[in-house]
Amino acid sequence: MDLPQDPMMLFSVINMKLRDYYSSLDELCEDMNVNKEELIQKLAAFGFEYSEENNKFW
Repeated sequence: MDLPQDPMMLFSVINMKLRDYYSSLDELCEDMNVNKEELIQKLAAFGFEYSEENNKFW
């Protein structure tokens, strides 16, 4: 699956996948072959940060 380029859509898709399918961001990135640091930086550029404790971006 290609991830959306729109930041709000990306935020929504990643959080939905974390909630429904993956217990951690590491697991999601490994399974989806996504560079974790690039994903974090891309979402951080729009004000979102990852909470490991809550397993979601906000």
